[in-house]
Amino acid sequence: MRIRTATRGSPLARWQAERVADLLRTVDPDIDVEFVVVATTGDLDRTTPIEQLGGQGVFVKEVQAAVLDGRADLAVHSAKDLPALTPDGLVLAAVPERGDPRDSLVGCRFVDLPDGARVATGSIRRRAYLAHRRPDLHFEPLRGNIATRLAKAADFDAIVIAQAALDRLGLVPDVVDPLDPGILLPQVAQGALAVECRSDDTVTTNLLAGIEDPVARRAVDAERGFLAELGAGCDLPVAAHARVLDGVVELTGALSSHDGGTLLLETCRGVDPGVLGRSVARHLLDERGGAALLGRP
Repeated sequence: MRIRTATRGSPLARWQAERVADLLRTVDPDIDVEFVVVATTGDLDRTTPIEQLGGQGVFVKEVQAAVLDGRADLAVHSAKDLPALTPDGLVLAAVPERGDPRDSLVGCRFVDLPDGARVATGSIRRRAYLAHRRPDLHFEPLRGNIATRLAKAADFDAIVIAQAALDRLGLVPDVVDPLDPGILLPQVAQGALAVECRSDDTVTTNLLAGIEDPVARRAVDAERGFLAELGAGCDLPVAAHARVLDGVVELTGALSSHDGGTLLLETCRGVDPGVLGRSVARHLLDERGGAALLGRP
């Protein structure tokens, strides 16, 4: 059986696609995986800030299109890059085991950052949430693949990179400080992989069911449910982190102003991940002032 897998071409994206291929071979050792490498908007423009390119979706739309138009049977993404709503014709068929969801500082430990330290990151979430903890920090833009960003680390006091990316590429910088979610709440679904296929492709859907990690799926569904309830019009820094403990999902969701001056947090527990995600979002919007922060009536 031949499976065509759409993926971006970066070393991290290729690692992720290879990992899914290895998992598929544990389901069916005779599977022949062919990689369809796709360049996305985010890959072609490595200087413009992500939010100016269009925010979520700039690293996935072209990869999804390869599946929808039949060039590929499935697509492998970093789950954090997916918009909250899956396009018509596709289904999020599998969430394999999740990596470390945390962000890490590279170049300096958080407690050792000097006053007015220069921290580089291309993420509005990372800037806002770190600024909330340390208003004295100065932030610089940072784009490019993991190797490019690490090569620029010496130009700043620290840079911020997802710990899962370092782990997957086997990279161990001299100074790396994984940040507790209490300091920097992760991006929705950070550290997880997402595998999409066409919704009418029952053969591939059934195959992908064999690589699903139920615990990772419940956590990701809760976080994505939170994001979906905030709505497409939300352009503020959003973060969420879910844990599954004895069958119960604990979700912390957050919404911040761009400068980090206001940070709204809510933690709830529940059994149904989707219901929980929506509930945490509604608490933030209706009871914690999130609607006003977004300028909604």
